[in-house]
Amino acid sequence: MKQQGAALRISLAEIAALAQVKRPVVSMWRSRSRATSTPFPEPVRVIRGQQLFDAGEVATWLESTRHGNNPQAAADMAAFARGDSARTDPEAAFAAQTALVTLHRLTGGPLAGLDRDDLLDAADDADPDDEFLYSEIEGLGRTAPAAAAHADQLVDAAYSPAAAFEQLLGGRFRAGLRGQAETALAQRAVDLAARTAVELAAGNGTGRPVFVDSTPGGSDLLVKVLNLLPEDADPLVLTRDGRDQASRTARRRLLVHGARRRPLAVSDGGQFTVGAPAVHVASYPPPGTPDLAAPDILADIENTVLQMDDSQRGVVMAPAAVLTDALDDAKAAAARSDLLRSGRVRAIVRLPAGLVPAKARQALGLWVLGPAHASVPIAERWTMVADVTDTPLTADAVQDLVGDLAVSLGTAGLIRAHAMRFARTVPTSRLLARRGALVRHAVPRRNGPTAAEQAVRADQLVAQLNDPAAVPAPLPVRVSLGHGAPNTEMVDVLLSQGHLRYVPGVRLAAGLPVADDGGARVLGPADLGRGAGKGRRGPAVRRIDRLVLAANHPTARLTEPGDVVFATVPTPAATVDAEGGAVVEYPARVLRVSGADPGGLMPELLAADINAAASKDWRHWALRLVPHAAAQQLQHVLGLLEQERGAAQLRLDRLTELTTLLRDGVSAGGLAVDATIDLT
Repeated sequence: MKQQGAALRISLAEIAALAQVKRPVVSMWRSRSRATSTPFPEPVRVIRGQQLFDAGEVATWLESTRHGNNPQAAADMAAFARGDSARTDPEAAFAAQTALVTLHRLTGGPLAGLDRDDLLDAADDADPDDEFLYSEIEGLGRTAPAAAAHADQLVDAAYSPAAAFEQLLGGRFRAGLRGQAETALAQRAVDLAARTAVELAAGNGTGRPVFVDSTPGGSDLLVKVLNLLPEDADPLVLTRDGRDQASRTARRRLLVHGARRRPLAVSDGGQFTVGAPAVHVASYPPPGTPDLAAPDILADIENTVLQMDDSQRGVVMAPAAVLTDALDDAKAAAARSDLLRSGRVRAIVRLPAGLVPAKARQALGLWVLGPAHASVPIAERWTMVADVTDTPLTADAVQDLVGDLAVSLGTAGLIRAHAMRFARTVPTSRLLARRGALVRHAVPRRNGPTAAEQAVRADQLVAQLNDPAAVPAPLPVRVSLGHGAPNTEMVDVLLSQGHLRYVPGVRLAAGLPVADDGGARVLGPADLGRGAGKGRRGPAVRRIDRLVLAANHPTARLTEPGDVVFATVPTPAATVDAEGGAVVEYPARVLRVSGADPGGLMPELLAADINAAASKDWRHWALRLVPHAAAQQLQHVLGLLEQERGAAQLRLDRLTELTTLLRDGVSAGGLAVDATIDLT
């Protein structure tokens, strides 16, 4: 490690990644270790305001202090530290590092101990025509032996040249590799495209699979395809025969992964010919041309389509603004329409945003290419479309979407026989007639009952609503003019007279287990107010096990039926606890009307007065009083009205459920309604 530390530097952010801690933790280590016997190493360089530390010193410090969560930090240092040149010219450094890792793979390594001339001889043997690594190693000059030793360390830390190459590529964002970083796809998107390509190849039935990526520098999808194929698949990959650095990097990457590759000659205009059964894979814009505009992306896709025969398929990913959304550019719109008319665009998918890490708000689109419907008249041809904009690309979602896309190349009968989760068929002529987006945003499908279950529940609701017993009966109430006068009294006076009793709430200990059922109800400020009365909907009922309550709060008292539970924060609110047996959680409290001498108080009136109060000074609230005889009559009538309110609420709930059920069921095609039947 000391030899490594003499040449390699590491930043604070890279130290955090190496030690598997958050970035502020490293700053804390520096500050807290200053006055100790093992102070954190001092920076040795500052490049563009970034402090850099000697990698060997940091490795020694982590080992001696046992800080961090990576016991193999010293061994892994090579994967995180970089030479000074990698920070001043990251593109050249990345090219040289990946070239040396590739040379390690091709020669069987290691490279340490070879001088500059030996390294160049080995590079010339591996790449006599300088197609992918010779120039990169030659450009290292006198630093080539040290860089080769670092490449060995990278391979040792990653356990294989392929893993070391992927680690270097994984640092594309922090290393400042613009072309690689701006075009990189999230793993979920790579997985979807690669699995679709493998499925298309399996359905092609042509023996040895062939995969083609004609873009400059494209390799993410091909590498994933190679990893998905069985070991005996013996695939062949064709990639662009370019001398640009992105194409050279892609070739190095495929060689490190052991791919059998053949060059693909692509003209300056983007034309090429495969001339054999194959599956094309491409992600736009590619690393070699990260600024490729919409018309140029569509022109590239057109070049692929023009050379395709009926034995070839394709999977293309590009910004949704190019493949699925409305196009403002007239040239791009015309090119896209021409591609649709060719009949080879068999499926169009709009994917969610967040699949391009460098452009988190950008949504992607996906096309499946294949043979046109040769036996179907042009006017009757169809295209499969799917909108998964609001669907997370989980493993299950990817599997189902790939299944839908795989049948897009089939006949109409095969498509009808497949139970689609995301896709649907649309006449291609309708897509051509659209001036805007090709994929209309779909209403998200909700997980819910099947159509049969919906029909059974609908019948139950209709029967319940039509039940004569559910029809409200006349109220046995007569109202006439009274002869009394209003009377009120303050809470503190009623307390002193014994008509009211105050019961404090309980400060429940944090973290007490919640009981699903059978426990005591918990009433707090959130459970009070106009929405929490009997027969009304309020917050979900909270409960606490009675044994847990007794063990933690032995002096806690439960409510009695008719208690008024109230709170003054955030605003005065109250409800009548008709059941009793509840725990009142502070800052909620209880006012209990005396059963022996209520003094004209009624719990329902008391709660209503609190809900109407403007002041939080609860001891000075004015409460309405009702004479005893009138209170008895009012109590009886209020009970009847509460029963009617409960019945009305139940009917309203059933009507609401039936409305939602019929709306969703009919719109989904699972239910049908008939409003013409005669119930008389």
